[in-house]
Amino acid sequence: MARPTILVTGAQGQLGFELARLLPAHGEVTAVDRAQLELGDPDAIRRMLRALRPQLIVNAAAYTAVDQAEDEPEAAEAINARAPGVIAEEAKRLGALLVHYSTDYVFDGTASIPYPENAKPNPVNAYGRSKWLGEQAVLASGAASLVLRTSWVYGLRGRNFLLTIRRLAVQNQELRIVADQFGVPNWSRAVARATSTLVGLGLDSLVERAGIYHLSARGSTSWFEFAQAIVGPVDKPRVVPIKTSEYPTPARRPPYAVLATEKLEQVFGLSLEHWREALAQCLASENAA
Repeated sequence: MARPTILVTGAQGQLGFELARLLPAHGEVTAVDRAQLELGDPDAIRRMLRALRPQLIVNAAAYTAVDQAEDEPEAAEAINARAPGVIAEEAKRLGALLVHYSTDYVFDGTASIPYPENAKPNPVNAYGRSKWLGEQAVLASGAASLVLRTSWVYGLRGRNFLLTIRRLAVQNQELRIVADQFGVPNWSRAVARATSTLVGLGLDSLVERAGIYHLSARGSTSWFEFAQAIVGPVDKPRVVPIKTSEYPTPARRPPYAVLATEKLEQVFGLSLEHWREALAQCLASENAA
């Protein structure tokens, strides 16, 4: 059987970088970043997809500057909402499968138990709203698609909470970290591995089970506890818990954004490690050969 042609967008991002390394096991991969594909240009998207004619499109590109999106909602929507809609329309035209990533920030965080896939979105910031609009555009296109929601993505490259805490830990004696926002950290490589596992099931199998799924590690935590786990058992810096009100940001954050993952487990038999185990693997990978 011929190997499928696969297009990965956002190839220099945290997730796209990992996908570009893993997905060649399943097909002929073209991985593009912003330099090769300007997602703010719908015509450029159409030209590339019609030239490559991929059978699988994995859209890992996103506008992820949550606070900046409050000042640039149009820029966030161009990348997170309009571009996925165009990609999905072209996927439908080509008969291709689209894998698209979304976020826990589509929810308002007022729940007290993990959010299932069919919970009503109600984003509280511009970033979350742009991602929700992207989900809607993908689903409305009629393309065969998997919308994979994840959360608190980190890794050893790019900009993320892990690298920020490690930088601040060197510079400061004390770190004041919000302790009343709860969610699930997800290592970018673990999310990419799970995606690769799904692709390995075969495109036809995924088309048959298209829809929204929550792809997230087990367990849950606060930003404070996540920072403690990153810093480790050291005397300095001290990690001090604070309230959200003590650390105002331009964008509101959902106070509780844990994603329920039972659907993914039931439909695909797939689950991720506990977030602490994934963090340990991430940190260990830095010292690997």
